[in-house]
Amino acid sequence: MPIEPALADWLLDSDPALRWQVERDLVGAPDAVWTATRARVATEGFGARLLALQDPDGQWAGGAYFPKVYDGSGEGQPWTATTWSLNSLREWGVDAAVLTSTAEQLAANSRWEYNDLPYWGGEVDCCINAYTLANGVWLGMDVTGLAQWFPDHRMADGGWNCDWIEGSTRSSFHSTLNSLKGLLYYEAAVGASDELREARRAGEEYLLQRRLLYRLSTGELVAPWVARFAYPFRWFYSVLNAVDYFRAAALHDGTEPDPRLAEAIEVIRAAREPDGTWLQERRHPGDAWFEVDVPPGEPSKWLTFYGIRALDWWDGTMPHGDAAQRLV
Repeated sequence: MPIEPALADWLLDSDPALRWQVERDLVGAPDAVWTATRARVATEGFGARLLALQDPDGQWAGGAYFPKVYDGSGEGQPWTATTWSLNSLREWGVDAAVLTSTAEQLAANSRWEYNDLPYWGGEVDCCINAYTLANGVWLGMDVTGLAQWFPDHRMADGGWNCDWIEGSTRSSFHSTLNSLKGLLYYEAAVGASDELREARRAGEEYLLQRRLLYRLSTGELVAPWVARFAYPFRWFYSVLNAVDYFRAAALHDGTEPDPRLAEAIEVIRAAREPDGTWLQERRHPGDAWFEVDVPPGEPSKWLTFYGIRALDWWDGTMPHGDAAQRLV
C-alpha cells in the first residue's frame, strides 16, 4: 500500500543521505529528483561532515580499522577509522569521484593493524575483507584477488566466520551476512565468475536454511540480537539487515522473494509501531564521529525507511525502477 503522506513527509525531512533513498524507493520520485538529492550528500549534512574529517594522508582517525590511538579499552569499538568512514560514505551514496585520490593515498599510506598488511589486499577477517572489497570496487581499485579470497575461505556449511583464523569451523550469521553484502556489491559493480556467484549462493543458502533466525541443529532462535534493530547496522546481524540484503540480491538477480524469508518478514512487521515507525532499540557502543540517528527508544527514520522498504518489497508494492540503480 502507498506510504501515508504524513509518514512520507516525516521521512523526507531528513539528511540528504537518507532523503534521496526515501525519494527513490518509497515515494517513487523521478530520477532527476533523487539523483539531485543524492549529489548533495557530499556537500551537506552527514556526508560533508565526514568528508571534512579525512586526514591529509587519505585515512580517517589515522588507522585502517581502528583509530591510531586506540588502546583496546572501553566498551564496544570505535567507529571512526578509515574502513568505517568509507562504509558510511558509500552506503550514503557519495559519488566515488568526490574522494579524488583517496584510493591511491590508502594504497600508499594505510596498513592493517593485523600484521601490517597493505590496505587494499585485505587481511584475515572476512567482515573486514568484505568491506574492503566493496569500498575498493566503489573507489575504482582492482580488488579481484580479494574477491577470490571468499570462495577460498568459505566454510563447509556454506558461510563464513571471522574466527576461522582461531580455528572456528562453523559459519557465523554476522560474518556470513557481511561477506554476502561485499560479494553482491562487487558483483553488481563489475560482474562475477561462476565461482564467486556459487559462493554467494552458498552463503545465502546458509542463512535461508535457518530462515534468518534459527539454529539449524536445534531449531531454536540463534540469539536475541537477531530481532534487535539498530542503525547504523555496523557489523551486527539482524533480520532487518539480512532482509535488506536479500531484497537487494533478488533485485540484482531478477528473482522473487524466497519464501523462507517469511518468518523474518513477520518479525520486522511485528516490530512496527502503531504510527508506522520503527524504534531505535540500541546504540552500538563505541566512539563515533557524530550521531546519525536517534537515541534508543525513539522513532528512527533510518529503521523506518528500511522497515517499510523491506515490507513493500515482500508485499509487492515497491515502486518499479531500474533494479541495478537500487544497489547503493
